Amino acid sequence: MNFEHLFQQRLAALQREGRYRVFADLKRRRGAFPVADHFAANGSREVTVWCSNDYLGMGQHPKVIAAMHEAIDTVGAGSGGTRNISGTTHYHVELEQELADLHGKEAALLFTSAYVANDATLSTLVKLVPGTVVFSDERNHASMIEGIRRGNGEKQIFRHNDVADLEAKLKRYPKGTPKIIVFESVYSMDGHIAPIAAICDLAEKYGALTYLDEVHAVGLYGPRGGGIAERDGVMDRVDIINGTLAKGFGVMGGYIAGSRDLCDAIRSFASGFIFTTSLAPAIAAGALASIRHLKTSSVERGRHQERVRTLKRSLKAKGLPVMDNPSHIVPVMVGCPIHCKAVTDTLLRQYGIYVQPINYPTVAKGTERMRLTPSPAHSDEQMTTLIHALEGLWAACAVQNGTYAKLAAE
Repeated sequence: MNFEHLFQQRLAALQREGRYRVFADLKRRRGAFPVADHFAANGSREVTVWCSNDYLGMGQHPKVIAAMHEAIDTVGAGSGGTRNISGTTHYHVELEQELADLHGKEAALLFTSAYVANDATLSTLVKLVPGTVVFSDERNHASMIEGIRRGNGEKQIFRHNDVADLEAKLKRYPKGTPKIIVFESVYSMDGHIAPIAAICDLAEKYGALTYLDEVHAVGLYGPRGGGIAERDGVMDRVDIINGTLAKGFGVMGGYIAGSRDLCDAIRSFASGFIFTTSLAPAIAAGALASIRHLKTSSVERGRHQERVRTLKRSLKAKGLPVMDNPSHIVPVMVGCPIHCKAVTDTLLRQYGIYVQPINYPTVAKGTERMRLTPSPAHSDEQMTTLIHALEGLWAACAVQNGTYAKLAAE
């Protein structure tokens, strides 16, 4: 068997479809976000990043950087192992307490990423409670889908944000059947926001556990950055909250928050937690500083929302196909993987604007898009440059006049 040949065939197929991903070689400039240096074969140049999930720029915040430096100076670099053996430090304990407080829960549990947190928690929950039926929104993140799959239990997929369809599926099972409703607060590719209160109503009516992924909302919404559930005043009605330290909080890692027994059960049974080296103390320290700051400061959230409104308004004014939604996500529809990559390549090459094309399997085929993420640090000048570049590219847009092949070749 010629495995290398098979790998080459699969990669070639991706390239023909326009779905082959090319990672830009970037180096962020401390204190200058969203400016970065882009390294290519012909040298490096300055670019503006428009697709970072460091939504508030907290990865550059002086308090975060200082806390990480202090932790390295105090305890060194690594954590020393898995949490079960030697990898639990006081930084981890403090961070879990801070996260539990953020979400108004009894406890929290850290993971190396929110993906691992979703995968490990959902798969373990289904195995811990035999006969559990999982009700999952059709647009849930891949990590949630994988966790549900690995749990090897029964599942029902309900239409996106469709409470009526969810109830119709819940009705099919006796109230005594163990049920978990799994959904997100902010869906990161479309920017939709879930009807959390209505879903909690159904959970109470049919005796279901609620599992809410707040990854794209923590830090960004609510008086203290607790997410959409906090903003909507329903945080106490959600049983399990999944979040990340890598987006709104600007560092790295994931977590769940819930009851003490729930977190203890996942800690004790989830292999994705048990056998993974814990987060480095410096990372935990940086995340802790970020959360504490955003619990008391609304400046970053206010500026962020203003930048989002301004960008959406400017895109619409120029007739660019920005997708309407009530969140901070700014998707610009393209609808063709080849054209999408051609547009983003041109933005980088000609305008010094970095945006990654979003294509299948992240989004459905035929809905390829750019996903813009304005931050508090993006200036009016940078926004004007972006709008001008997109307006110029859309004048020769393949979706309208079939010239994407020409654009790609330039």
